[in-house]
Amino acid sequence: MSKISKAHNFEILRKLAKKRLPRMVFDYIDGGADDEYTLAANDKRFAEYTLAWKTLVDVSKTDTSSSVMGSPCKAPIIVSPTAAQRLFNPRAGEKAVARAADAAGLIYCLSTLGSTSVEAISEYTSGPKWFQVYVWKDRALVEAVLERAKKAGYTGVILTVDVPVAGNRERDLVNQFTVPPKITPSTILQMLEKPGYLFDMLSTPKITPANFKQTDPSGESIVASLNRQFDQAVTWEDAKWMKEVWGGPFAIKGVARADDARRCIDIGADAVWVSNHGGRQLDTSSATIDLLEDVVAAVGHQAEVILDGGVRRGTDIIKAIALGARAVAVGRPYLYGLAAGGEAGVTRALELLRTSLRRDMALTGVCRLDELTPDFVRRP
Repeated sequence: MSKISKAHNFEILRKLAKKRLPRMVFDYIDGGADDEYTLAANDKRFAEYTLAWKTLVDVSKTDTSSSVMGSPCKAPIIVSPTAAQRLFNPRAGEKAVARAADAAGLIYCLSTLGSTSVEAISEYTSGPKWFQVYVWKDRALVEAVLERAKKAGYTGVILTVDVPVAGNRERDLVNQFTVPPKITPSTILQMLEKPGYLFDMLSTPKITPANFKQTDPSGESIVASLNRQFDQAVTWEDAKWMKEVWGGPFAIKGVARADDARRCIDIGADAVWVSNHGGRQLDTSSATIDLLEDVVAAVGHQAEVILDGGVRRGTDIIKAIALGARAVAVGRPYLYGLAAGGEAGVTRALELLRTSLRRDMALTGVCRLDELTPDFVRRP
């Protein structure tokens, strides 16, 4: 039995990833902003919400299937967009994640800053796929990549709005880590300590944002060029413009307040995505599970609600669905799997979530997701 198949929880996958990756790359997955209070709170607060189960219910047949923004899925679990996935496994990257999501029947989301192109992902999955974007200063750049996504068969767009500037991720500063990594004595030493990873890096193509040219005419790196494109003056009018340009299912990711949730509805969003960017942006912000009910109440039946941050168990999914979320999204869990074992690791991560959801639904006394209601949850 392989180490991956014996990984019975995400902490084991996390430890396997830590063994495989240079410290700077592992910390990029694992770390958060400032003192990492919100990073820890996302997990901790989920555990403080408890479940009151029903008894003597026929749970011989449980059904975890759902749909989100019109995309069918075998479980209400969305594979979140994360940048440069080849950084965590140079040979596998987005290809492995997309294939594992397809096999699991889950919705796959590609990051704007992915290391595999929009078009290539369509070769690896025939399942539902969404594309994540930011509002950049160059609107033509946004329009062009959205058109490519549409032609490649993507059915949904996610606009991330909680990154007007990058959060203060101190682990990255200590490690002198950048994307792509710069060559310094510290980063060289970290690479040499992980020869397997170093070999993979040296024997595979250079990791770059695959959906854009590698450099602009001035010779500036693509990451630096794209960072300059983040528009700190973006408003709700810009979000409305993007929804109109895309013309299809549209989610706004990074919402924490009821008033902002209502504004999402006003500009025509189909889903409101409750997220604090995995604790990587504004530290001491609320855990997402604590924000969920206010957003659900503000949205009503006018849009679906998605939640990410701290989802590690089937019971976490049940709590989120019972409190009004349509689906949850995960990032770190599958990245640990990707780093630990490529596609097999991602498959194992998604399997852990799906298996525990089915088991915990039976233990809760429900057969279908729509049977989960707020009375199953006891709030802290």
